Amino acid sequence: MTCTTNGGGSTVRADAQRNRERLLDAAVRAFSHDGPDATLDAIAKDAGVGIGTLYRHFPTREALIEAAYRNELARLCDSVDELLAAQPPDAALRTWMDRFVDYMATKRGMSDALRVVVASGVNPYAQSRDRLTTAITTLLEAGVAAGTIRPDAQPGDVLIGLSGVSMAAGEREQAGRLLDLLVDGLRYRVG
Repeated sequence: MTCTTNGGGSTVRADAQRNRERLLDAAVRAFSHDGPDATLDAIAKDAGVGIGTLYRHFPTREALIEAAYRNELARLCDSVDELLAAQPPDAALRTWMDRFVDYMATKRGMSDALRVVVASGVNPYAQSRDRLTTAITTLLEAGVAAGTIRPDAQPGDVLIGLSGVSMAAGEREQAGRLLDLLVDGLRYRVG
């Protein structure tokens, strides 16, 4: 049996971790499409597990919604090192920006479901700004070190710009063009 450790230091079987990941992916799809009315039975079925498995991982609907949102945030923020290892920093930044727009679309799709979590007294967004700012800082610092990103670029400003693009763009193609403009504005130019 293959085991990994979870964030709390306890051991999680590999099949249990796969089931958890499939449940989170199915939950994002369901809550993005059906909002808080998505049935837990349908999510379990889509994930290929039984309802008991869903409840073992997520004892309440709110716990599942929160975990699905936080998992999407973690995927986005945790992709920075992988992108920087595979691409020059300015290209990694641009690729990450595309992923940010996708994350924001998922977040908007899940907004009704996330309101249910907030109403239960939990703030699923508590770590979002810090995690996003840290990811952007890492990307900008790599670009500055490589000489491709201007040294005066502020992570908070980039986050606001990305959020604006995500909200204002009418379609994904337009968002891409706006992101290209944003990256061009961040590029270092001599003189």
